[in-house]
Amino acid sequence: MKRNSRLSLALHTLSHMAGDPGRVRTSAEIADHAGTNPVVVRRVLGRLREAGLLTSEKGHAGGWRLARDPKNISLADVYLALDESLISTGTENHTPACSVEHALQRRVLSVMEEIEQSLIERLSETTISEVLEV
Repeated sequence: MKRNSRLSLALHTLSHMAGDPGRVRTSAEIADHAGTNPVVVRRVLGRLREAGLLTSEKGHAGGWRLARDPKNISLADVYLALDESLISTGTENHTPACSVEHALQRRVLSVMEEIEQSLIERLSETTISEVLEV
């Protein structure tokens, strides 16, 4: 998985948090560790907060903390919270004039959607806490 992807950042951060769930982490601390910008961290972790996976506290002692037990956060929860798709589904609005191309696009899209669903099902089988056991 790419080190600079939102999913990679989220999974890496949550896995570290699972090792010490009570600890509050700042965006700057997470960004420094991940080699990115605190703004990027806030955008990614904000999506996880919206999904109920993290909480955030403002102020001097503020930061990010797990909202749920890491045993109850699957990799699929994170993937879906970020609303990402690792597989291009060809969501273009282009309708080909060629009937063969149209049929081909329709079939490939169907296969890609099946792959995406299979990916989500497989990600559901692993929790953040299990990542630390590997």
